[in-house]
Amino acid sequence: MTEGCVPSNIIVTGGCGFIGSNFVHYVAENHPETHVTVLDALTYAGNVDNIAGLPDNQVEFIQGDIRDGELLDRIVPGHDAIVHYAAESHNDNSIADPEPFVRTNVEGTFRLLEAARKYDVRYHHISTDEVYGDLALDDPRKFTERSPYRPSSPYSSTKASSDLLVRAWHRTFGVRTTISNCSNNYGPYQHVEKFIPRQITNILDGARPKLYGNGRDVRDWIHAEDHSSAVWTILTKGRIGETYLIGANGERDNITVLRDILRVMGKDADDFDRVGDRPGHDRRYAIDSTKLRTELGWRPEHTDFEAGIRQTVAWYIENESWWRPAKASTEARYREQGR
Repeated sequence: MTEGCVPSNIIVTGGCGFIGSNFVHYVAENHPETHVTVLDALTYAGNVDNIAGLPDNQVEFIQGDIRDGELLDRIVPGHDAIVHYAAESHNDNSIADPEPFVRTNVEGTFRLLEAARKYDVRYHHISTDEVYGDLALDDPRKFTERSPYRPSSPYSSTKASSDLLVRAWHRTFGVRTTISNCSNNYGPYQHVEKFIPRQITNILDGARPKLYGNGRDVRDWIHAEDHSSAVWTILTKGRIGETYLIGANGERDNITVLRDILRVMGKDADDFDRVGDRPGHDRRYAIDSTKLRTELGWRPEHTDFEAGIRQTVAWYIENESWWRPAKASTEARYREQGR
């Protein structure tokens, strides 16, 4: 696959997870000429049902670990590109046990980069704005591609480590790489441990939602479909060796998001409980996606956040059989953490 070309055969790691499966759906629905091999270990956050119903002749599923070099030797040849979504991504879990994050996010990225190098395969790396640390609530700045790395959690530090590996493999070995750092995603297929689906499913269960601290921490929200379209744009048009930040100007503090959910679901704005804050909780994320917009011409479509929340709430109402099996164990884990 050369720069500017549409790939005919790609591997999507973590394609049964939240943002990975949304990307697989996006490709299947918008680019039927591209075959997708989904590689996923199906840990607790991966669910093969996330890609159910997609065309069998376009989407192939392989269960496996990205750290398995022999497996990669079997499946990577013949593909044009690897799009690397697979990651341990939940901050609270990284604080409770950092080791899986090092294994998957650092060692797994190393194995994929070595496979891309060995078989001369284009590689796109999905990362997070959390590698940049946080911004003060009253700081007018936003993160850009030039922002220094200041990760604050085991999760974000392992993602920062993986970003640096990608840059090194491009510079030292000439691997054809790009990186995207995205803000917080929301939409269908997101695990109930995450902020928005946890609040929605608690309300559906008749339980009061939980809010960390004072709720004034700000996140920059983007719909998973917009993230997917941005990744496709970078994969097909991005300059090799470059990093692009993906954001949709969706800054909102957590208490506002929670109250949006409560209002959409017909609840009182103060119908929630406060719990202890997360250790080292980042205060504000904000993405400046000017480079992606001006160089590659990308634009988000889901710019009405409340409309996006209504769609997301409707999806969880209609898909209780999808999220119900994980709900009890997720809430038990939160109780152990006092949250």
